[in-house]
Amino acid sequence: MHLQEKHPKATLSDFIKNWSEENGFLACGIARVHQPDVETERLKAWLKEGKHADMEYMERNLEKRCNPKKLVKNARSVISLLYNYYPVKQLPKDQHYKISKYAYGRDYHKVIKKKLKPLLQKLREESGTQHSRAFVDSAPVMDKVWAMKSGLGWIGKNTMLLNRKFGSFFFVGEVITDLELEYDDAEHKDLCGSCSRCMRACPTGALSKAYVIDARKCISYHTIENKSSDLPDALRSKFENWIFGCDICQDVCPWNRIAKPHQEKDFTPSETLVKMNKADWENLKQDDFEMLFEGSAVKRAKYSGLKRNIHFVQKH
Repeated sequence: MHLQEKHPKATLSDFIKNWSEENGFLACGIARVHQPDVETERLKAWLKEGKHADMEYMERNLEKRCNPKKLVKNARSVISLLYNYYPVKQLPKDQHYKISKYAYGRDYHKVIKKKLKPLLQKLREESGTQHSRAFVDSAPVMDKVWAMKSGLGWIGKNTMLLNRKFGSFFFVGEVITDLELEYDDAEHKDLCGSCSRCMRACPTGALSKAYVIDARKCISYHTIENKSSDLPDALRSKFENWIFGCDICQDVCPWNRIAKPHQEKDFTPSETLVKMNKADWENLKQDDFEMLFEGSAVKRAKYSGLKRNIHFVQKH
């Protein structure tokens, strides 16, 4: 027995949303698979202008990125789920080196992917489908676009997905499935209005144009994705002590005044990390790095990258 022979679309969709709430997700929306032509053209223009810097993976698998059917056979639906990471207490900022809130605890890829596995199993049990895959920023999927198309928010001037109830400090996960479901489809209207706080606050000018980020000037790009041994000297005085990621454009966003702390123990920073001061960061050894950031997203920068970042801002 398969699909709607066992469960009507609405019943199965309600089951998915109830499951997401029971398992700690902030919200869940479902969009019909289609070709997102407008967003595809914007992505192509962004790539053509070189604003992805040297992130060549953004160019690869472009067809898969823009068409979920290339990732899951006979895909009909994209289930988007939001998971909170806004911390109970932020790490010290004044006179400290800073890392992005998303990296305080365990790597979100691992945490959320693990949480989505039971949903895949439940879908198979409830519907009989065998063609569902979970993604957490780990494959060519336009996650913010699909979340927007399922009514979970709008993409703001800082290029983040914004939600009027939760702000933007959340991760987006997807399940792409061959199930035909009941769709939310209604895209949320843009509520940024005339506000440009994120653009004005960006110290490097990476948001000089609304809704477009230039990775070549982005602190997050340079402290995480840039694998060069040297960072751009022209930006040296503008990093504001960020050594892994950057939260500036989210911190100043008025919609994040409503952000509430997460309840995920895996996202809680260790006592050692909380107590780190500048001297501790500057004297960090490889073995200490491996222990401190075991299972952490900070491992993406590697020890050499983190030390490069510290040295870069230290010299200013």
